[in-house]
Amino acid sequence: MAEHFEAPPFIPGGQDAKMLDEAEAESLYFMDALKMNQLQNLLHDALISTAHVAQCAIVRRKDCSVSACSVGFTLYTDQIQMLLDAFKNPPQTREEGLYFEDKQYKCVRADKNSIYAKSARKGLVLVKTTTLLLVATYTDNMYPSVCVEATEKLADYFKDKGK
Repeated sequence: MAEHFEAPPFIPGGQDAKMLDEAEAESLYFMDALKMNQLQNLLHDALISTAHVAQCAIVRRKDCSVSACSVGFTLYTDQIQMLLDAFKNPPQTREEGLYFEDKQYKCVRADKNSIYAKSARKGLVLVKTTTLLLVATYTDNMYPSVCVEATEKLADYFKDKGK
């Protein structure tokens, strides 16, 4: 007899689909892993491969969960919420800047879709789409304009896909 697992709330049919057998659970896990792998590849190909993005992540705005991120880049829910909150009042964000990874960042640009900020040796690029937040960082030996352009282009790709 196959083992059964409780269906997580995101599974189609939620209330009606109470139990999954082991094969169905494995299939869903594989699909999530495949989707994650595709997003990881997209991050690498679109951002990291430019050599002007140090770290990056794709975050779901709805639940502040990281869908994909570069190796070694960790974002916590409270950090993500703080970054998303910065979009609520761009003039205040421009004036006060952002606190990220234990550093104060001076805001260079802030509007309803994009925030660019700089600290002494690092920079931060945030771009919001309908459902996602793209986070990218660069270091002082990288060109900020390339990081910005690559991140904005990836955001445009997601916007074109309705994400």
